[in-house]
Amino acid sequence: MLQVTRKDDKESIENLIRRFNKKVQQSGVLGVARRNKYFEKPLSKRAQREIAIRKSARKAAKAKAAYYK
Repeated sequence: MLQVTRKDDKESIENLIRRFNKKVQQSGVLGVARRNKYFEKPLSKRAQREIAIRKSARKAAKAKAAYYK
């Protein structure tokens, strides 16, 4: 569980919320929660590798297209 405590009495609530949000982003809690939201069948290592290759190729093509715009 993530906790953020006030540094001193003069710290504003906005700064406290900002520090909490930063901590949540860095910990990766939201990503795990989103992945576990729906059940997915376990894939073999080969299938996972093929999906990763397709994703990286698509990402590279997208970056290349953006570069030549």
